[in-house]
Amino acid sequence: MTTTSRTALDPQRVQRRTVLLLSSAQLLSGIGNGATLSIGSLLAVDLSGSEAWAGSITTVLTLAAAISALPLAKLAENRGRRIGLVTGLVAAMLGALLVIASVVAGSFLLLLVGAAFLGLGTAANLQARFAAVDLAEPEHRGRSLSMVVWAITIGAVAGPNLIQPGAVVGSALGLPPIAGPFVFSVVGLLLAAVLLFAGLRPDPLLLSRRLASQALGADGGGQPPVRGTLRSGLGAVRSSPRAVLALAAVVVAHGVMVAIMSMTPLHLQQLVGGPHAGHHGATDAGTDVLVVIGLTISLHIAGMFALSPMWGWLTDKVGRLQVIALGHGLLVIAVLVAGFGQHEPVLVTIGLMILGLGWSAATIAGSTLLAESVDQDQRVTVQGVSDTLMGAAGAIGGATSGITLAWLGYQGLNISVGFLAAVVLVMAVATAAGIRRINPGA
Repeated sequence: MTTTSRTALDPQRVQRRTVLLLSSAQLLSGIGNGATLSIGSLLAVDLSGSEAWAGSITTVLTLAAAISALPLAKLAENRGRRIGLVTGLVAAMLGALLVIASVVAGSFLLLLVGAAFLGLGTAANLQARFAAVDLAEPEHRGRSLSMVVWAITIGAVAGPNLIQPGAVVGSALGLPPIAGPFVFSVVGLLLAAVLLFAGLRPDPLLLSRRLASQALGADGGGQPPVRGTLRSGLGAVRSSPRAVLALAAVVVAHGVMVAIMSMTPLHLQQLVGGPHAGHHGATDAGTDVLVVIGLTISLHIAGMFALSPMWGWLTDKVGRLQVIALGHGLLVIAVLVAGFGQHEPVLVTIGLMILGLGWSAATIAGSTLLAESVDQDQRVTVQGVSDTLMGAAGAIGGATSGITLAWLGYQGLNISVGFLAAVVLVMAVATAAGIRRINPGA
């Protein structure tokens, strides 16, 4: 890069453009995930012939996202954010096509393969939030990251509402109606991939490295060392107490959230519909069951994403540690409200909404702190490790929550996972207090 081009290039102008592009891509690709979460379980039951496989799509998608996080991070580390993100989105588009093909062919195995490829899109969407802070100034990192997270809201809300229009489109294309929503997924993922491939230039990660090298008076043209392993990423985290806290904040928040969210519809089904309610609320109160469950999950999702910009602003203005503590404090309040209010649908719904708010605050503040707590050459790998462990925590939380519910009941489930959130809350408060003792002005 010549002196003239360096002068003409304004990193903060590139940063604003990058956040806009990432947010737009999140909106488009979020439609794909919304359709999968909405009707994935229905497809699984239809194609497998058994309700025992109802959760298989979510499980496969979550595991695929966790497994692919590090390879996509390694690709981004070597080739830049643009290539890493586009690769994940293109794979997800292929997954949506495979889902359509599975419905046409009546193949449950093909449906699982499609869900796995869709998981790569989930991993790419998670990594997009880190791409938003590559060029961000320290005082604006939380805001930039939160805007990309917030953009998921529109896609998450739009996805389920495209089921009926998707059925019409599917019929017009000669497809089974239930496959129609995935046509929107294909289009959304394709547009997101094209948008990032064409527009994410210069690449924010490569540019940030170049600027850092120039600031040190070094040659910024060389390639970074290839890391990209779980071991090296965990080693980098262990070398920074703040990174350890940040990783714990993100991983625990996600595990707690998934464990409670995945079992709440079943609890509400039994609570509102009665002990003999079927899996679809097949009782005289069936309609009420579906309404209550739908409202509860909708408010939970709103809590997860709708206030993301506020958490980003607080992260920048108040502090990373303080917002992590606030987020895990909200998680503790959520499990207490939902757990001790287990016999009141209103209290369960309020608890789930607070759970979403706590997850959002902890994830945004934790991700921001993690991104700035390790060296530049280790950052992308550590971010990949974070997403891998985050996905693993979600998978473990979802897999063990049913057993815990059977053993301890809904209240016991809430209290047991709430203990984990309380541990991180204590860690965050203790770390912040320690910093204030060392540096009273901090």
